[in-house]
Amino acid sequence: MHIQLTADEKYMKEALKQARKAYRLNESPIGCVIVYNDKIIARGYNRRNTDKTTLGHAEITAIRRASKILGDWRLENCTIYITLEPCQMCAGAIVQARIPKVVIGAMNPKAGCAGSILNLLEIPQFNHRCEVTRGILSEECSELMSSFFCALRKKNK
Repeated sequence: MHIQLTADEKYMKEALKQARKAYRLNESPIGCVIVYNDKIIARGYNRRNTDKTTLGHAEITAIRRASKILGDWRLENCTIYITLEPCQMCAGAIVQARIPKVVIGAMNPKAGCAGSILNLLEIPQFNHRCEVTRGILSEECSELMSSFFCALRKKNK
């Protein structure tokens, strides 16, 4: 029996592919895709250590690429899929880019700014708020993070 994936699950699987690229680079396995008109226009994965930059987050890379493709900093008709709840920098960039829909895999109780610690994506006082869907393929996204940090702890012993 073949199980039909929802669109959110299909694109989150693509974000997970990006996260696995980060994993292979010994980076925190966070991946992201941006979809426009039912087509992936940008991808990103964590490269903070590899590129030696604070800005090396999956979301920042994908937003930069999507803006270049669309020729605008406003990503008003896009959806961003992220394997892990965004940090304050990335949540801020999502709001600034005016991305209307955000789909999150796993929540991040230690640093998440889409509902865990703060919720920068849905502050009513901002001129832009996002529609947020949480928990898409959360087990798969969480497992990837857990296995990465488990292996890292073993390596550092």
